[in-house]
Amino acid sequence: MTQALPYARIIGSGSFLPPRCVSNDELAADLASRNIETSDQWIFERTGIRQRYLAERGVKTSALATEAARLALADAQVDASEVDLIILATSTPDFVFPSTACLVQANLGNKGAAAFDVQAVCSGFVYALTTAEAFIRAGRARCALVIGAEVFSSILDWNDRGTCVLFGDGAGAVVVKASAEPGILSAELHADGSQMGILSAAGNVAYGAVTGDPFLRMDGQAVFKQAVTVLDRSAREVVAQAGLQLSEVDWFIPHQANSRILTFLARKLEIPLEKVVMTVDQHANTSAASIPLALDVARRDGRIQTGQLVLLQGVGGGFTWGSVLVKM
Repeated sequence: MTQALPYARIIGSGSFLPPRCVSNDELAADLASRNIETSDQWIFERTGIRQRYLAERGVKTSALATEAARLALADAQVDASEVDLIILATSTPDFVFPSTACLVQANLGNKGAAAFDVQAVCSGFVYALTTAEAFIRAGRARCALVIGAEVFSSILDWNDRGTCVLFGDGAGAVVVKASAEPGILSAELHADGSQMGILSAAGNVAYGAVTGDPFLRMDGQAVFKQAVTVLDRSAREVVAQAGLQLSEVDWFIPHQANSRILTFLARKLEIPLEKVVMTVDQHANTSAASIPLALDVARRDGRIQTGQLVLLQGVGGGFTWGSVLVKM
C-alpha cells in the first residue's frame, strides 16, 4: 500500500533580537542632532511603535538568524544534523552569494541539507513556510528549518523620517517536521510586480560600484491601501480553503508593519483585537522576521497553545502577499 504524503507541522520556534534597544525618545534625539524633527508622540500616534532593536554596524543577518535557529531547534528538541532543508527569508543577505541560508547551515554544523534564501520582503516568511510545507508534502524533506531574518537598519536612509522610524532588526525561526497529523492546513501566495514602485530598495552593486538608490523608499498611503485590500481577501480565501470560518481562528498574526494596518484589517475581518498578536510596539517592522518573532513571543508567553488555529499573513514589497493557516 502506498504511504500517504506526510503533513507538515510546526514543532518549535525561536527568536533573537540585537542587544541594543532604541526607544522613540532616543531615536528622536539622534535625528534632532541632524535637524530632523520627530518625537515619541509623533511616531507612536502614526505607527504604534515604542521602540526597536538595532544591530551594531557590521553585524550580519546570518548572525541573528543563527541564534534564532539554535533556539528553535532547542525548543523542538531537534539536533541540527536532523535538518534536511533550510529556507531563510531575507531582504538583507550577508552577500550577493553564497546564500545566507548556507552561512547559517555552516554555523549550525549541518552538512548536506538543501539550503537557500527566499526574497519576498515582508512576505518572505510566509513564502518560505509555504515552500517548506510543499517540500515535506512532496516527500522531498522531513525536517525543515524556516527562518526570517533582517538587518533592515543597513538599508534605511536615516535622513528620511518617513521610513527610518518604522523599522528594526531581528530574526525568528520555526522547525517544521513531517507529521501524521495536519499542521499547516492551507496556504496561498500572490504578487503583483506592477506595484513595485510603492515599496522598494532599487539599488544594486555592479562593476564595483553602487548603482541606483540603495535605500528603502516607500509610498506609505499606497502601501496601506494595497495591504488592507489584499490581506482581507487572502485571509478569507485561505480559511475557506481549509473548510473553516474566520470565527474559528484562535490567533491572528499579520505582518507587524503598523498598528493602524493591523487594527483596520482585524476590524474588516471581524477578528477581535484580543485575538491579534501585536509586537510592532516592541520590535517595529522587522520585515521577514516580524511574523516568526511575533509567533515565538506568543508561544513563549503561553497565549498560543497546542491545537489552536493560527492565521499568519505577510505583505511586502514586490508587491507580495500571502497567508498560511496553521494548527499548532
